[in-house]
Amino acid sequence: MDSWTDTLRFAFQPVVNLTTGGVAGLEILARPETGDVLAEARRDPELDGRLAVLAFRAAARKETLLPLYVNVFAGTLADLGGLTPLHDAVRAAGRLPWEVTIDIGPPYTHVPQQALLEAIGALRDQGFRICADGVGDGDVPLRLLTDMAPDLVKLDASLLARPAGVRAMRTLCEQSGALLCVEGVETELQCASARSAGAQLAQGELFAPPARLPAAEVYVPPRSPGLAATPRSGPSVREFVRPAALLPATASAGQVRALLTGSPDVSGVLLVDRSGVPVRSVHRSRFLLSMSGRYGHALYADRPAAKLGDQPRTVGVDATAWEVLDVVADGGRARTSDDVAVVDRYGRCVGVVRLADLVRALAETRVEEAAGLNPLTRLPGSDSITGEVDRRIADGRTFALSWLDVDHFKQVNDGAGFAAGDELIRSVGRALQHVASDSTRVGHIGGDDFLVLADPEGLHPLAASVLDAPWSAAGRPVTLSLATVLCEPGSVTDHRQAASCLAPLKKAAKSLSGASWVLGRAGVPGLEILRGVETAPPQAQCAVAEPGRG
Repeated sequence: MDSWTDTLRFAFQPVVNLTTGGVAGLEILARPETGDVLAEARRDPELDGRLAVLAFRAAARKETLLPLYVNVFAGTLADLGGLTPLHDAVRAAGRLPWEVTIDIGPPYTHVPQQALLEAIGALRDQGFRICADGVGDGDVPLRLLTDMAPDLVKLDASLLARPAGVRAMRTLCEQSGALLCVEGVETELQCASARSAGAQLAQGELFAPPARLPAAEVYVPPRSPGLAATPRSGPSVREFVRPAALLPATASAGQVRALLTGSPDVSGVLLVDRSGVPVRSVHRSRFLLSMSGRYGHALYADRPAAKLGDQPRTVGVDATAWEVLDVVADGGRARTSDDVAVVDRYGRCVGVVRLADLVRALAETRVEEAAGLNPLTRLPGSDSITGEVDRRIADGRTFALSWLDVDHFKQVNDGAGFAAGDELIRSVGRALQHVASDSTRVGHIGGDDFLVLADPEGLHPLAASVLDAPWSAAGRPVTLSLATVLCEPGSVTDHRQAASCLAPLKKAAKSLSGASWVLGRAGVPGLEILRGVETAPPQAQCAVAEPGRG
């Protein structure tokens, strides 16, 4: 064996799930005591491929059940066309290829892109997962990144100072079905920034430094209460995925028992076929109870573990937390503590989710939402609406943002009394909620002011329901004013621009008599009067500049 291997050591750094606080996997880092073998490996694909094999074997000797991240240069894959020796090493160690993620790192300059994509395809066919490493601080072309279709994208922490870039990468990851990880996180502020930008995973000195032994515990700062509320559809199951304990479907009960007794944190084992598709689920407590009974070990030790397992409960990687709860509820009370397997589009297991993680996160979400509700109407405030506006802008969706209020509300309060005024506000809020569709968000931002975010096709039914109703306070007739701005993709960059466009439209609507509705378009001068009687020529225009102009 070459002399450089005698001084080569490996360290392990956890990749942390920012939602559950658990370790999602271990990155294996080469630590040569002499020389610069990594610089040599960048120039020598054969050497880099051998390093990948040695890194995996070093991790396998630690008997860790966690998923592993093995680093390889992009040029190595393009030159070798794959990593057959690594695949052989994984099989020989009794691990499964889908428990290993290939971290493909820069440089990408002068790397034949077609050869690289073909090598990535070969790795996927073998079952390996793909990570695009060094994004944001490397030279990976955006087109190549999308063609790679990685399962994970790692961003350099320096990009956290440019949150728009991180949010844009999160949107790209959501569209391609990838997870987003920020590496190099050193401070709690960086961790909070990664969370608020939408990263699901992170690694860095803050959580745990690289160490010769895999970290048993990591430090994850608590979630800040000021983070934006989760959308109504619920958080994605991707945020809660934990590593799964996997064994082949042919494993014996004795093998499962050995795994469980040696790993007290493992709550269950999934038995998978050769493609990685779960076929049976073995629950820790029920399995060990069967094995510990009288004659249990003698009866079952050499028999297939599948006979002591249950039909696995699975959800797709695109499921929401609420959909997972539906799966748990359908499984019967006896299996409420079972892990739920998360599978990719091929049916292969990518991890498991635990009911406790889901319940805790959803409870925190409800507490945050309740704290932001207006005490009079129980509707969310402006933060919830503006956060959803930014999400729709990032997704490139057309939307309509409306501002609704009561005409001369101070006079209503002065004449009818504040109790009648409060009841009027509650009635308007109930009417907006009643007509709102699944894609409509209604917010009460204080006093008699409401914000409504809707798809354009839902505008006219909503307007008719509130403007045509006979409103009154203590017998005094009341009218409402509605101002709406339509925002096409690219017409506004964030919720602030949308709000600045909406303000003059509201002023124009308030200048009309009777129930009124004024409509404008972001980036387009002028407005339409859809309801109301004009008492003076309205001067307001939708004052948002067209993209690319000052």
